[in-house]
Amino acid sequence: MNWVSGIVVFTITWWVVLFAVLPWRVTTKDAKGRGEMAGAPDNPHLLYKALWTTIISTVIFVAIYALIASDLISFQDMADRMGRY
Repeated sequence: MNWVSGIVVFTITWWVVLFAVLPWRVTTKDAKGRGEMAGAPDNPHLLYKALWTTIISTVIFVAIYALIASDLISFQDMADRMGRY
């Protein structure tokens, strides 16, 4: 995997994990003011979620990189087999 592919894989992984982490620690206010949605979070904890998203994405990316670098699953062989059909 070259560095461009690594950045792309990490970015996609980060965004997928972010959407999984967004519901964590969501609390809503009891009394809403005018123009506020009932489900709007009181404090979204975005820095907390960004930190956990980065940690989880890094672990997943290292696993993906190790899988690709070890040739346990050869993606080139899969591509070659798909090209025959």
